[in-house]
Amino acid sequence: MNAPFGLHSIGQIHISVTDLPRAVAFYRDVLGIKLLFEVPGQPMAFFDCGGVRLYLGKPERPEFASHPMIYYRVASMPDAVATLKARGVAFSEDPRVAHRTPQMELWLAGLRDPDGNHVILMSEVATAA
Repeated sequence: MNAPFGLHSIGQIHISVTDLPRAVAFYRDVLGIKLLFEVPGQPMAFFDCGGVRLYLGKPERPEFASHPMIYYRVASMPDAVATLKARGVAFSEDPRVAHRTPQMELWLAGLRDPDGNHVILMSEVATAA
């Protein structure tokens, strides 16, 4: 068995964008994720998503382009969907139960950011015992 070396959590995720101001407005104003800072003179912005830093940026080279599919936890799927629809979001996948156990249901709903990146909402709902 190999000795552990300390990898234990995600610190930052990169999301490629083509228009940083448009992407910042979407993630900050539509999704409601807290903007930490933008880098002056560079197409980079950083957000706090529950302790994981989201890095929006225009890739320097094509091989640095990311194609993330990120699942964001929400407390209430109906509330999240209603809020985002009121903010003009069109969903590509309506809310649905993706998995069910005797203890919970896993609900998912999908949308895309202005660059076409997947944004998946997820909510684990306890079932009545």
